[in-house]
Amino acid sequence: MLTRADTFTAAVNGTSLRVRLDGPAGAPWLVLSNSLATDLRMWNQQVDALKDRFRILRYDQRGHGGSAPPPAGTDFCALTADLVALLDHVGVETAVLVGVSMGAVTVLRCAAVAPSRCRAVVACDGQWTAPPTAMAAWGERIALAETSGMAALVEPTVSRWFLPDFPLRQPANAALVAEMIAATPVTGYVGCARALQSYDFRADYPGLTVPVHYVVGEKDGLLPSVMAEMARVTPGSRFVTVPAAGHLPNLERPDEYQAVLDAILSGLPTAAPVRTEI
Repeated sequence: MLTRADTFTAAVNGTSLRVRLDGPAGAPWLVLSNSLATDLRMWNQQVDALKDRFRILRYDQRGHGGSAPPPAGTDFCALTADLVALLDHVGVETAVLVGVSMGAVTVLRCAAVAPSRCRAVVACDGQWTAPPTAMAAWGERIALAETSGMAALVEPTVSRWFLPDFPLRQPANAALVAEMIAATPVTGYVGCARALQSYDFRADYPGLTVPVHYVVGEKDGLLPSVMAEMARVTPGSRFVTVPAAGHLPNLERPDEYQAVLDAILSGLPTAAPVRTEI
């Protein structure tokens, strides 16, 4: 297979998204959706591990990296519509969708509204509804971003997302995380943080018809118990924890996360033939 790598901007769903393609043309599709305050670089290690076996599409969600800022009122329905429109634009008939945090909510919503596009979903460290504390907590973070800029959010965000030894064990990833947070446009952060303040998709989960794999960092606060309950009500789903990891296990424990992802991907049924790309 011919290996193609390309970065471009896609005009879809009334916005523009930065997209990166890696891996052999004609290989099964794998789509990666980023968290709040990061960009498509958060997946660098996973892409390096998988690009010989998959055609990988990663993109910056609205307001992040090289994508356009979100308009007022952006919600997860809009973020999901972006993803579906992007699949159409690139010519992806069906794919394994992987998302973390905000990206997990996006790919799970895609499984609910566009199941035919989802060969499987791997949802990492995301919730099915905004918790009761979300309005106040995100309100404080939004206010800090608007008054002091994104640099002021680097330290508290890293402390919330990762275990204390993260910078010592993964110095390159720690530096990348700090860089991505600081580089996130305030308008992008605020727009997507407001989406995280108020959403509730719990009604989706009992009716999901695609294979769903829930993955969570063992030390990610209450999320292990929340995601275990999500798995309990999702037909045929599986639930895996990544030991000694917080909110972004792919960056904090990349080897352990990769082992989990490899096991999931190797257990999927054979992919259907792919559609021609743009």
